[in-house]
Order: sequence, then structure tokens, then C-alpha cells
Amino acid sequence: MPSKRDFLSITDLTPDETRRLTERAAALKAAPAGAVQPLAGKRVALLFEKPSLRTRVSFQIGIAELGGFGMYLSPDEVGLGRREPVSDVARVLSGYVDCVVARVNSHRSLVALAEYGSIPVINALSDWEHPCQTMADLLTIAETHGSTDGLNLAYIGDGNNVARSLCLGATAVGINFAIASPHGYQLEEPTLDAASARGARNDGGPKPTVHPLVRPSDAVTDANVVYTDVWTSMGDEAETAERIRAFQGYTVDDALMAQAAPNACFMHDMPAHYGEEVAEGMLEHPQSVAYQQAHNRLHAQKAVLEFLLA
Repeated sequence: MPSKRDFLSITDLTPDETRRLTERAAALKAAPAGAVQPLAGKRVALLFEKPSLRTRVSFQIGIAELGGFGMYLSPDEVGLGRREPVSDVARVLSGYVDCVVARVNSHRSLVALAEYGSIPVINALSDWEHPCQTMADLLTIAETHGSTDGLNLAYIGDGNNVARSLCLGATAVGINFAIASPHGYQLEEPTLDAASARGARNDGGPKPTVHPLVRPSDAVTDANVVYTDVWTSMGDEAETAERIRAFQGYTVDDALMAQAAPNACFMHDMPAHYGEEVAEGMLEHPQSVAYQQAHNRLHAQKAVLEFLLA
């Protein structure tokens, strides 16, 4: 089997690679669309088990702009692990395409695709991580603040896949990470420890810190970035009522933003559940960069595709 690299977790990139890919994403964003085509002649399968707006559109356009050909495979067409084993799907696709971008229900499916296939696999979202979102987030933070070193990021809400990737990615580029979650919904200790161990700065400052907290007001104090995500992720819908009760007081609104640093930006990976994790109108708030963040999925993922395939 030829050597290859997968992008299943944000930790599949070293801290230095994370910085370099963020810088490359900015360069690709600044270049005219289609000016660089490192994927010429490359074929990419978009294997999706979950619905998507930003992920599908940004990947399909990004592949085309880099000169490649993208093919969308719906859940009904493939039936990953149901119609046929993941191992068979991986081996078959390895003979047709040069890369698989997979948005899956279970992270185990991604691991199997990578294990049995001979081509790179990119995590376009699993129940464990969302590394492509984190790459877009880091690009957005760098654009907004000029540098990531020494910034304070406050994540308010569920310790889910988005929070996990963001925690592991933020410290790698010098960002202090604080997360406020109710008891029972916090990030697990191994992730927090791994994020702390990955911490790195380029400016000679102190190593980034990781703080698990409970009260949102504690997390947002001096925060340069305030970030939130839905309280109930896809696949957890049966817990919706229970989660709404548990997360009362964790809504990001004007009052909470006022407690952050004056230069703080507000981020949300979308879709938003208004009246739950965000107040109505927060994505249009003067400090919001949520739509810029969504658009940066295109450029961050182009950098990842080029890194793995060129």
C-alpha cells in the first residue's frame, strides 16, 4: 500500500503544519479562483451519511477550483456499513478515486475507511471530531485578530465534536482555550490534557492554557473569541428536552458578549438554533464573524486537499 496521510483528527497535523495550512488557506483565498490547480486529474468522492449545506458546497466548489473532479455519494446510494461493509467500500473506492471526503455518523467508519483504503480520507464531520471546521475557524481568527498567539478563546456549550477539534487545534497555534459546560456535558480529561500538551507559540510567550469551567461568565472574561455551537448535535435529538433544561443560562447574547474583551469576535459554526445557544440576531451582531467563518470553509479545505493530494 503506498504511503498516504489521512485527516481524521485535527491532531493528524502537527502544530507547525496547522499554522502552515492556515497561512496557505489565506493565500488561496487571496488568489483568483482556479489560479492554482494542484488537483488537476484528481478524483474525489464525497461520501455523506449526514445532511450538509456548508460542507458539501465548500468541498465540491473547492475541488473544482483546484482542478479536480468531485462526486457526491448519498447515504442511500452507498449504505455505509449496511448495504455493504465499510472495508469493501474503502477498497472499491480506492480503485476509482484519489481521496474520500466522508461525513459520517460514527467515527469508527472513518477509521475503517482509512485502514482498508489506500487513498487519503478526510473527516468532513463525525460524532467525535470536526477538524475541517476547526481549520476554517483558525483562519477566521487569524484574519480577525492578525495573529493567534496569546489570544483567549471562550467556548460556551456542549463538549461535542466541534469543541473537541477546536480545543485541540486552538492551543496548537498559541490560543488559550476555556470551555464552559454544564456538569455531564464537559470535554473529557484526555482531550484537555492532549490540547495542553500540543500547546505552542511562535512569539516566545507562555505556553497556551486550557481551562474547563462551568459558568459562561468565567469563560468569557478577557476573551478575544466567543464561540458556541448547538446544544443538541445531529444524532442526539432524543435528548433535546433534557439538554435544553441542562443548558439554561448558556445562551450567548449581547449581555454575555459585553463581558468579553472589547475586541472580541463572536463565532458559530452553524446551523444555529435561535433561542437556545444564541439569541435571535446574534449571527448579525456587529462583533459576529459567523458568515466569514462559514465562507472560510472553502479556503481552509482547499489547503487541506492540496496538502494531502499534491
